[in-house]
Amino acid sequence: MRLTSVVTPFDDHNLQLVSQVGVTDVVARYPGADRTRLKALCDQAAKFGLRVSVVEGYLPIENAILGNAQREADLAAMEELFRSMAACGIRLCCYNFMAGTDWVRTRMDLPERGGALVTGFNLAEVDRAVDLSAGQPGMAVQPITAEALWENLEYFLRRLLPAAEQHGITLAMHPDDPPLPEFLGRARIMNSVESFERLVALVPSPSNRICFCQGTFAEMNVDIPAAIRRLGPHIRYVHFRDVRGTRENFVETFHDNGQTDMAEAMRAYRDIGFDGPMRPDHVPQLVGEEDGPPGYTMLGRLFAFGYMKGLMHGIGIF
Repeated sequence: MRLTSVVTPFDDHNLQLVSQVGVTDVVARYPGADRTRLKALCDQAAKFGLRVSVVEGYLPIENAILGNAQREADLAAMEELFRSMAACGIRLCCYNFMAGTDWVRTRMDLPERGGALVTGFNLAEVDRAVDLSAGQPGMAVQPITAEALWENLEYFLRRLLPAAEQHGITLAMHPDDPPLPEFLGRARIMNSVESFERLVALVPSPSNRICFCQGTFAEMNVDIPAAIRRLGPHIRYVHFRDVRGTRENFVETFHDNGQTDMAEAMRAYRDIGFDGPMRPDHVPQLVGEEDGPPGYTMLGRLFAFGYMKGLMHGIGIF
């Protein structure tokens, strides 16, 4: 397992911080069509002994998800991204297939331990919903059915997987967040263990794999260690986080304060032989960081890495 971090902001100070606590890999957001931008991020990380190993977030695939007339431009942009990633030695691209939004919450300032702030979602407060994809607001799109999304996903994979295989890139699907059957009139399809089994069978390929986001799977009310073992051969990326609640009503938590047996989850990753990148994902905002991006401030991330390393030591990974 490789401790991996989103770094916000992506600057020398924060890169040095994560390097000091034992992180080896970092995540880059979609850099646009300019390959030099991605190379610059890799070079900046390398100054601190870190490598960019994942591209995740803000991918140009909304039209492909909707299956509209502009989807070929999206797919061409993704093929160009694969070329840029391969040139930089980056082999994993994490994506989701939610139409019109990214991850959504209805509260961004719920109190956790000691007054730390966390995000939460309550379907009964859907009028408060905010898309937290950092400046990428939810798009006003027409309703879409589950059948159409599955058709669009199959087309997406059949078009992109040959290029991904050619460049040694793995596509890792993230679950819908929250994993509802529909949201704001748009169906969602990546919302169960069975849907991920359908995903990898839809277009079989060594490049068609899973991002196992523990918090989102926990919202599905599944046994997390059992789900890890069930999907194990297909898991290439892990978001190690936790929640309390259900897909309709949940709050994010500190890693040691949620509903999942995190030690058993870590044992499950060991047992399936997972050796890929693992990152904390959403963390509480600690004192002094209340104005930072919800879920993506740095102090809570540092706490998470210490907790994760302790679990790894406890089960003999390090």
